[in-house]
Amino acid sequence: MNLFRSKNLFGNAIIRAFVALVAGAAMLVYGHNPALSADAANEISGAGMLAQELSDNEQVQPKSTEPLPLPADEKASSEAAKQSSEGDDGPKPQFDISALPERVQENLAKIIQAAQTGNLEAMRPVLESNGLKPMVRNGPSTDPIAYWKKQSVDGSGRDILADILNVFSSGFVEIERKDSTMYIWPYFAERDLTKLNPVEQVELFRIVPPKLAVKMMKSGKYTGYRAGISERGILHYFKK
Repeated sequence: MNLFRSKNLFGNAIIRAFVALVAGAAMLVYGHNPALSADAANEISGAGMLAQELSDNEQVQPKSTEPLPLPADEKASSEAAKQSSEGDDGPKPQFDISALPERVQENLAKIIQAAQTGNLEAMRPVLESNGLKPMVRNGPSTDPIAYWKKQSVDGSGRDILADILNVFSSGFVEIERKDSTMYIWPYFAERDLTKLNPVEQVELFRIVPPKLAVKMMKSGKYTGYRAGISERGILHYFKK
């Protein structure tokens, strides 16, 4: 499954959630109005049938393999983030995953798919096929999975998987090294957080707890999880 296929699965889940939300809203709005109750029932019934149809049909294929355009609000968010960084000396944030090198996209898709399983052990074969063990701390670690389990709040590692998904859902930056190019998530890791605009502040609140985000914006330094993937698709680190 490639990254675009993963996005399509996200899309189906979002559609089902949206249909359920519409049905619930219809019940709240029309439930107190007898004159509209029949129409409301029809709408709720139709929404339920659509949700069931989407749930049962696992063979629906997209008409195109091209990535869908960003919704207007996400597009505006991306543009605002790009414009706000124009006054900084740091690298400009990027949001187009399809512009990444093919090897980076392939490994990123594997990482995301493993994180979505809810099973930390699903990440083990991904890391073993990485070419080298990624750094997960500021020091040696022979077993990243074991380390993440110890760092997890309940030992399951699911909160670490959530952190992985949150970090890779943000924008990234491209950093030129001496002998290679590194792609770093989130872009906050290479930004002065005292200069974030309101849109970027919201994006920061999405990936770190609010109190910690406020401290970061006051200090100007990002201290949360960050990830680095080389142009060859190798995950070099995922750590704080």
